[in-house]
Amino acid sequence: MPQPFSVCFVCTGNICRSPIAESVFRARVDEAGLGGLVRVDSAGTDGWHEGDGADPRTVSVLEAAGYESDHLARRFQVSWFPRLDLVIALDAGHLRTLRRLAPTPTDADKVRLLRSYDPAATDLDVPDPYFGDDDGFDACLRMIEAASDGLLDAVREAMEGRAA
Repeated sequence: MPQPFSVCFVCTGNICRSPIAESVFRARVDEAGLGGLVRVDSAGTDGWHEGDGADPRTVSVLEAAGYESDHLARRFQVSWFPRLDLVIALDAGHLRTLRRLAPTPTDADKVRLLRSYDPAATDLDVPDPYFGDDDGFDACLRMIEAASDGLLDAVREAMEGRAA
C-alpha cells in the first residue's frame, strides 16, 4: 500500500487556526472516502502551548459546526519535512517562517497558504482569532471551510500524479 498523502496545517500556537483547519479538512477527506489515503495533522511555529488542548473557543466553534475537536498542541519540527507532502500555512508570517525552516528548496515548495485554495479570497491570511471574541473564531471557521474544497481538489490531483 502506498504511503498516505500527508498534509500538516501550521499556525503560531496550534490551539486556534491550525486545529480548526485540521478538523475541517479531515472531515472533507473522510467525506470524500480518502480517509486511509490522506493523513491530516497540525502544528505551531512556536511551542508556547505544546501539550495543551485547543482553545475552548476553538472546541466550541468546531462542535457547533459538527466537527471533531480532539486535539493536543505541538510544535512543528523541521525533521517532518521529508514525510510531508504539503505544509499549509494559515498566514503569510507562518509561510515565511516555514519556508525559512525548510532544509531544501523542494521542502520550501511544499509550503502553501491555505486561502490560496479559495478562488474567492482576496486576502490570503486567516486572521488570528485568539485575542478577539467568538465572532473571530466563527469567521476563521468560514474561511477555512471555503478553502478546504479547493485544497481537497489539489490533494486529489497530486495523488493522481503520484499514481501515474
